[in-house]
Amino acid sequence: MRDRIRVLVVDDSAFVRKAIGRMLATVEDIEVVGFAKDGEEGLALARELRPDVVTLDVRMPRLGGLETLERLMAEQPVPVLLMSTLTQEGAEVTLRGLELGAMEFVDKSSVQPMSMLSLAEELVEKIRALGSARVRPRPQPPRARAQAAGRPLAECILIGASTGGPAALLAVVSGLPAAFHAAVVVVQHIPRGFTRSLAERLDARSKVPVREARHGDAVEPGQVLLAPAGIHTRLVRGRAGVEIALEEEPSEALHRPSVDVLMTSAAEVYGPRALGVVLTGMGSDGTAGLRSIQACGGLTFAEAEESCVIFGMPKAAIAAGVVERVVPLDRIAGEILAAV
Repeated sequence: MRDRIRVLVVDDSAFVRKAIGRMLATVEDIEVVGFAKDGEEGLALARELRPDVVTLDVRMPRLGGLETLERLMAEQPVPVLLMSTLTQEGAEVTLRGLELGAMEFVDKSSVQPMSMLSLAEELVEKIRALGSARVRPRPQPPRARAQAAGRPLAECILIGASTGGPAALLAVVSGLPAAFHAAVVVVQHIPRGFTRSLAERLDARSKVPVREARHGDAVEPGQVLLAPAGIHTRLVRGRAGVEIALEEEPSEALHRPSVDVLMTSAAEVYGPRALGVVLTGMGSDGTAGLRSIQACGGLTFAEAEESCVIFGMPKAAIAAGVVERVVPLDRIAGEILAAV
């Protein structure tokens, strides 16, 4: 058996600390090495214990979660799993935490006796993923390259991301100029209630406008639409041009929204003028979508392992042979500009 993943739990709630300890106690490849009731104690234990993963409450006395996270990333970078709440305020704090270096989050409000089993499964899955994750340095400004002669210019950019995605999306979208001549549609695996806040944060930091997509929205050059959580986003041809269609099917899809669903629909609408990009994340969502784009002559990118938080989705797509270019995060915006 491989080495156990050593976890430090930092939370001001004794109930939550005890609950997380119980959830992880029977997992053979995970070991809780310490508990801290606030940020100051958490930093001290992190220095002493050198954990592989830290679970961190975002609301704590003395030293708050975000302040603790900033100091932890500066002193001893380590994969951090935020314990958050799915409220509007909680979404804002959580997204700020992801910008500061946290890699994932779970809904702390579901730490209740009736929902412990489902939360335990999510917690274990994410700790295992972060146990092999790398703490990513802040990306450098994008560097462009020349577009290959003879290829149609891209008219629509489709981006898919999961774990580590919010920070990666910021790096890509903020690298696009105000006069950007293609449409961008993004799927980020994230719970309901977070996509609007994420879109607003991206919009505030980008030259191109970013907003959450709505059913019937026109897909137009020079804007970024973020697929809402909990429902699939497709691109369809309407009377006035390409539009957003929000649909419940396919109900059996592992993720809603699905990168595969979005990219496959884009391939049907844009053909060789579609460009698909798969960023950091767990699983294989996006592989089938990139295959559809590749089959119709479009361009396909995957984030390079060296810059990924989790080299899951890109790895699956590369292994399937559906990626034309493997690109580090700090070069993806430049590659997109060259294609447009």
